Amino acid sequence: MIGKRFLRQRIFIVPRLLLHLFSLALILLASSASAHVGDGLAGGFLGGFEHPLFGPDHVVAMVAVGLWGAFLGAPAIWLLPVVFPLVMAFGGALGILGVPVPGIETGIAVSAIVLGLMVALAARPPLWIAAVLVGAFAIFHGHAHGAELPPGADAVAYSLGFVVATGMLHLCGIAFGLLTRWPAGRIAVRAAGGAIALAGAVFLSRLI
Repeated sequence: MIGKRFLRQRIFIVPRLLLHLFSLALILLASSASAHVGDGLAGGFLGGFEHPLFGPDHVVAMVAVGLWGAFLGAPAIWLLPVVFPLVMAFGGALGILGVPVPGIETGIAVSAIVLGLMVALAARPPLWIAAVLVGAFAIFHGHAHGAELPPGADAVAYSLGFVVATGMLHLCGIAFGLLTRWPAGRIAVRAAGGAIALAGAVFLSRLI
């Protein structure tokens, strides 16, 4: 009984921390919005929405999060795709404010490699480790989005755009990942993870 209670406490520690991070991100974004006044749709939301979709390195990593969540099953299937956008919003705020984070492009490429391998190897770490891993990589993706805020764009709308696009990519990964219910589908999902890891290796090779 005590063991189950301890496990539940550990599971819910991560979401609580993420909520605090998200609140801080909203504060940072709100304070920076006044410095980035512009069209909240074309220059803000749409600009942010398009940013992840036109970056193959972002796309494969975000799809991998959904794949891994679906592969692990509940509660990871919803927790991981929630962790990534929340922490990414915090990273985006850092990028918008110009706070330096070293190795952004390398971190993004490595995220595709690691997350792809997690799927390909059918890795099943404890839930909190998976959440921390996903959240750590989300910082790099979020910072990259925030640092490329168009001049004069609405920072909050822009951030909302890339968060929504990220969520959609996670859903695509989850939809495909649900094929793991069947033996052939499980093979297909693990193969997709291997392809994502390979793509990440290609992205990383271009940076070396």
